[in-house]
Amino acid sequence: MTVTQKIRMALAYRNMSEAELSRRIGSSPSAFNQRMKTGKFSDDDLNKIAEALNAVFECSFKFDDGTVI
Repeated sequence: MTVTQKIRMALAYRNMSEAELSRRIGSSPSAFNQRMKTGKFSDDDLNKIAEALNAVFECSFKFDDGTVI
């Protein structure tokens, strides 16, 4: 599943539009729509999106010995 698909699912879960999310993260709806098309988001972007959705964004590698990177 792509990041864009995950964001759309989170938006549906929160019953929020892309335009509303873009405003909450300080972006214009058109700029956010372009980002959704490319799927290119930094970790900072994803954390802002999660905060706006009242969620937590997690991205890590978990190893058998318990190490998380």
